[in-house]
This record gives sequence, C-alpha cells and structure tokens, in this order.
Amino acid sequence: MSTAAAAGAAVPAATGAWREGDPPGRRQWYAAEKPLPLEAGGELPGVRLAFETWGRLAPDRSNAVLVLHALTGDSHVHGPAGPGHPTPGWWDALVGPGRALDTDRWFVVAPNVLGGCQGSTGPASARPGGDRAWGGAFPFLTQRDQVAAEAGLADALGIDRWALVAGGSMGGMRAVEWAVSYPERTGALLLLATTAAASAEQIAWADIQLHAVRGDPHWQGGDYHGSGRGPHAGLGLARRLAHVTYRSEPELGARFGRLPQGSEDPWRGGRYRVESYLDHHAAKLVRRFDAASYAVLTEAMNAHDVGRDRGGTRAALARVTARTLVAGVDSDRLYPLAQQRELAALIPGADGPRVVESPYGHDGFLIETEQVAPMVRELLA
Repeated sequence: MSTAAAAGAAVPAATGAWREGDPPGRRQWYAAEKPLPLEAGGELPGVRLAFETWGRLAPDRSNAVLVLHALTGDSHVHGPAGPGHPTPGWWDALVGPGRALDTDRWFVVAPNVLGGCQGSTGPASARPGGDRAWGGAFPFLTQRDQVAAEAGLADALGIDRWALVAGGSMGGMRAVEWAVSYPERTGALLLLATTAAASAEQIAWADIQLHAVRGDPHWQGGDYHGSGRGPHAGLGLARRLAHVTYRSEPELGARFGRLPQGSEDPWRGGRYRVESYLDHHAAKLVRRFDAASYAVLTEAMNAHDVGRDRGGTRAALARVTARTLVAGVDSDRLYPLAQQRELAALIPGADGPRVVESPYGHDGFLIETEQVAPMVRELLA
C-alpha cells in the first residue's frame, strides 16, 4: 500500500516510507556510480539520494546552500504538503523569495539522508538486483558515511564549495562532519542545537527508543516490509518518548497541565490532554516514517563523534575553516547549551554560542525561525 493510501486507512501500511510508484512530489534523485565504502566496513551498493532544490545555481556555482534535516525530517524543507509530501516544509519560513534563504539569490539543496525513508536508500528500499526490501540486512551507517554520500550529490550537481552548510540536531551532526571532512568545500557553517559527539544520556534515551521499536512483535528482525503490518506500536512508543525529550517541562505544563482530553475521564480509562498530544504525534509518525529507518538513523546518531580517529574533538574541530555560528536553545534538555559552548570554543573563529530563547525545548530550532533567520542572513551577508 502506498503512503498516500495508508494515510486514509484504519491500519497503516507496514511502512510509512516513500516507495517506488508513490507520487515523486518535488523530489529529484542522485544515483551513485559506485558502491559507497562504509566506515564500519564493507560497502553499500546502489546508493540513491532523494533531494529537492529551490532557486537557480549561478553560472560560477558559488551560491549553493546545503540544508540538512533532523532525525524524522526529509528533503521537503519548503513548500506545502501534497502528493508525495505528507507534511509541509519543515523550515518553510526560512526559504523562499525575500526570506533568509532567498531563492532569488541562493540555490538551496536539501537531501533526504542516506538511511532515511523518503526517497533515499534505506531499509525500506529494494536491494539491488531484487524486489525485496533491505530490511534488517541494511548495514550500519555513521554520519561520515551519510556525508560521503552527500558529497557525491554535490559532485553530481557540480558544486565544489557550499556557500553555507546548515543543520540542527542530527542535521547539525552532519553539518559539523561536512566542515571537518571537507573544510575546503564548506564556506560557512550554521550549527543549531547539536553536539560534537553524542553524550551518554543521549545514547541512553536513544537506546530505550531502539528497544521499543525492536521489541514490537511485528518487528520481525527488521524484515516486516512485505508483511502488511509493521512495528507501529514500537515506533509510536519511541516517538512518544522522543517527543517528551524534544520539548520542555514548562511548555508541557502551560499547554496541558493536568487537564483531561475533552470529556474523557482519566480515572475511567480516559486520557489526560498531554497523553492525547503524544498519541497524535505517534500516529502521525507511523504514517509517514519507517521503523527500520528510525533504528538505522538513531544508531548513526549514537555513533556520532567528530573526534573519532582524528586525535579527539579538539584536533578535529581545529580543521574547520568555515565562518561558523553556533546556537543552542535555552530550554533544550536533550542537547543542552554546554554542548554548543564546546563547539563554539573549539571551532576556530566561531561566534557563540548564540542563544535561541524559547519555551519549546529542543524543537525550538525548528519553531523559532524569527530568531534563526538573522543568523542565516549574517553568515550569507
């Protein structure tokens, strides 16, 4: 069943991934000519990245901006929901004529991350030479593997150097990897609500989510894609837990308090309003995402350590030559400001950390676009 059909069904399809035959929307595709060598060993054949672009590439190719999404994001940074795109652009207010990423001036490129599920090669994709999904056989990826695939996309587009690489959360992990792995290709760098290396606490929260997904009886070792029923309960539980870490306690308290959901009575099987809120976000993710992709990307985030095999964090970040701005959200309890302070202190010439003031916790980097936009403009000035 396609994603579009699943959206109206009582029980979702086995996966919310984009599948061949679904509407392409604004997606374009880059196909690697050779297998991608992987940091953990082996290689991944048949790599494709879905991506979207806005604006026009200048003749000298100097106006390209790379925007990198977070865990459950995709290439659809700008534009409405519609066929092929289950949600509106996740940073819509920043992209377009006259906006911070002015598409009359800048050529904006947004790929769906390798291992993702909205058009790029991932566990829901068919294995080369067959029609079965990769499923549980999909290899372990790191952020460096994902950035290497994105470098292939840049080569295919003829972009030798990005005017700006920008990302928050998982996208920020890839952005800092870009600046360390390819300093000569990264002109400016915007790091939002991210870190130089995943912390023990971040890995711990992720571990609980991975257990939720893989503990679902419909997980089937990751090979559920052709079964008609995916690990929806596990993915929904993982999303509930994650969403609590993405927000702040004061915001949840102010929005929901202890109020019941409508006429429901929590003492008689009903829900509190905050429980209904979590149910809503769980159901939304199940219909637009793939559980195995969630697991692959979560493990890649856990593996993030910019200093690995580079002499440590300080030595790695010393390689950055981009004009850099680091910002964090004052209420972020998942990626606290101390992590952005470390990045700003160790990246040569970095300004910051700037502080985004927001009650929304980690999600503030997505929501507070009026505070993020001046940072983008400053780096592109």
